[in-house]
Amino acid sequence: MTVNKKIYFASDQHFGAPTAKQSREREIKFVRWLDFVKTDAEAIFLLGDLFDFWFEYKKAVPKGFVRVLGKLAELSDSGIKVYFFVGNHDLWMQSYFEEELAIPVFYQPKEFIFNNKTFLIGHGDGLGPGDKGYKRMKKVFTNPFSKWLYRWLHPDIGIRIAQYLSLKNKLISGVEDVKFLGEENEWLVQYSKKKLAEKAYDYFVFGHRHLPLEIQISKKAKYVNTGDWITHFTYAVFDGEQLTLKKYN
Repeated sequence: MTVNKKIYFASDQHFGAPTAKQSREREIKFVRWLDFVKTDAEAIFLLGDLFDFWFEYKKAVPKGFVRVLGKLAELSDSGIKVYFFVGNHDLWMQSYFEEELAIPVFYQPKEFIFNNKTFLIGHGDGLGPGDKGYKRMKKVFTNPFSKWLYRWLHPDIGIRIAQYLSLKNKLISGVEDVKFLGEENEWLVQYSKKKLAEKAYDYFVFGHRHLPLEIQISKKAKYVNTGDWITHFTYAVFDGEQLTLKKYN
């Protein structure tokens, strides 16, 4: 890492929901946050569900979100590294971010090393024990044949159906109840402990749960969930020594 630079993490903005007006207000706030962190950001990690729904047709993407997309393009063009991990609401993202914004897109958790600290970073959906209904549905959604069939729907129809299901279907959202379940019942904590048994990590950073969480899972390793930009407006920041959660007002 460059001296005096920081690494930022945020997730679960769900732009587009529940209404266009409410989404726009949150989008404007998130863009202000991006302006706030760009002064000392070496990299920004977006850990999924930036949109409540996203599907890339060959010649079309969902309209809207111009403020956040324009800001991400600006940050990327300025030399700030931006990374995107698909979530369960934008898992149909393909090459748009990479081609238009020069932002790499990841579909699975990935390891990074900053200042000799090892991070495992991802969205978090479908990891660890349980969540079997969603895991089955995800296999259907990500099947190439399913995506091919969906592309035959006119975007006006396909996007409207998906937006409705995204708000109404708890299996699609992957979030049954946004409450802390206790460390022993948090499946991302269990997943992190399992990975820690295989290899030494300093930090596990995920989204998806919509809860800002910091849990010490060993003497040296910490699990951090970045919360969301619907209720909590929280993010994580690594200053080169420590990873901490903060709230943006």
